Amino acid sequence: MSESRCAASVGRPRAFDKEVALEKALEVFWRKGYDGTSLADLTEAMGINKPSMYSTFGNKDQLFLQAIELYENRPCAFFEPALEEPTAHEFVKKMLYGAAASFADSSHPQGCVIVQGALSCSETASAVKEALLERRREGEQRVCERLQRAQEEGDIPATTNVPALARYLGTIIQGMAIQANNGATPQELSEVADLAMSAMPPITPSAN
Repeated sequence: MSESRCAASVGRPRAFDKEVALEKALEVFWRKGYDGTSLADLTEAMGINKPSMYSTFGNKDQLFLQAIELYENRPCAFFEPALEEPTAHEFVKKMLYGAAASFADSSHPQGCVIVQGALSCSETASAVKEALLERRREGEQRVCERLQRAQEEGDIPATTNVPALARYLGTIIQGMAIQANNGATPQELSEVADLAMSAMPPITPSAN
């Protein structure tokens, strides 16, 4: 990540780069979890003081949710590109192997900040936990909708229990995130993806 940059402008100059500061905050939350991250951790990593943090990002909850938004829209994120694949099998394959590569990537903290955050948030952070759970539910719903479209197009059999398949895939991906957080390698997670792919319903003969 690049260092904070000061930009001259008309009026009062910015004291820090907002995007870079948010990237720093994301890394801290990802490494320590929501509850394990203190305001001192955040301001030190972001290179700003508390008043600047509050005026730019709001409170800790608001900062965390902005960091999650950044996380979901990273260039290396795999979910959105996977949804664009033309067939159900290609979609699931890109999603599973993308998760394996991303969760165990040594260039950033391991696992998934959304999964880890939802698991580790205490009752005092119930609003954050519910926001994370809602994101996971939305993700599973989008998987379900993509598979339903595949079924309507004759890409997977009409007998496929699509909601159950979507829940299964969500369970696999969440488990991969936890395994990565516990030290699983990309190869080990890819082997899990191999097994998950073998559970996919067959491609119907008329498809493609």
